[in-house]
Amino acid sequence: MFVKDINFSLWLDFIERDYLKNEFKKLIKNGEVNGATSNPAIFKNAILTSPAYKSRLAELGGISAKEKYETLAKEDIKAAAQALRPLYDNGDDGFVSIEIDPFLSSSIEESVAEGVRLFEEIAEPNVMIKVPATKEGCKIIEELARREINVNATLIFGLEQTRGVMDAIKASGTKKAKFVVSVFVSRFDRLLNPSLPQNLKNRVGVMGAAAHYNLVESYGLPNVKTLFASTGVKGDDLAAHYYVDELIGANSINTAPLDTVAAAMANSARKAKLPIARSEIDAFFAEVKDCGVEFDKVCEELLNDGLKQFEAAFKEILDELA
Repeated sequence: MFVKDINFSLWLDFIERDYLKNEFKKLIKNGEVNGATSNPAIFKNAILTSPAYKSRLAELGGISAKEKYETLAKEDIKAAAQALRPLYDNGDDGFVSIEIDPFLSSSIEESVAEGVRLFEEIAEPNVMIKVPATKEGCKIIEELARREINVNATLIFGLEQTRGVMDAIKASGTKKAKFVVSVFVSRFDRLLNPSLPQNLKNRVGVMGAAAHYNLVESYGLPNVKTLFASTGVKGDDLAAHYYVDELIGANSINTAPLDTVAAAMANSARKAKLPIARSEIDAFFAEVKDCGVEFDKVCEELLNDGLKQFEAAFKEILDELA
């Protein structure tokens, strides 16, 4: 647990076979991370660039590209889940997530079926099925929740997405399953910084994430946590752990790439900065609006771009494995 007294933890936003066997276990043992996340882009980089997968792929002849991908992904997720299992058994997070086929995201029935199948085939209780929080995604989340399957609701930018996810979880009536609401952070600043004055730069992601955190907490659901995603920085204008330090709050999670985790472990002040009062958040976004930013349109643009990126990464994997 990164900040134990307020139940704030770091998860690693990275999966790779050799890393799971070695350094990942050290991070867990040293109390540096309490979970892990994956997505099609992460698996694309791992499977297509790491030599760790070559011998296993050579054994997987005669099956489709998607079956090859799923075999590798399920093996990695299972290994991560087993490494994290002691944390899970102690109630200290211990989850790892795997995303459903992004090309199925508009089909509720097919996505639910795939989510159930992946959860059952990996057969570890501390696995989360990752679902983009679109309108269809909220229905998928509700159906998985009814089946007591843990869910990572991802690609969240606008507050209506979070509200939809929380309403879906509440409607499911689940008491056993666990959920994270993955709010994307740094992409706002990378997009909007050029059009904002200095006092607003590098703050849109943080203030937006704070609004999502307040909304999640307002529901009072003990089996749901806000997870801050996309928290790596680009360039040298910010400390590598900036989005970790700015988003420390009770009962929440930050999932970060390797260099961000290392920087946070070495340099973070580990002091809570959340919650931020709604009045302060509203005043901030009023200033952003005065700069000509249509925030709802920005959220929609980032969501659509995120969906396309995951589809492109997944297609690249399948094309390479075909």
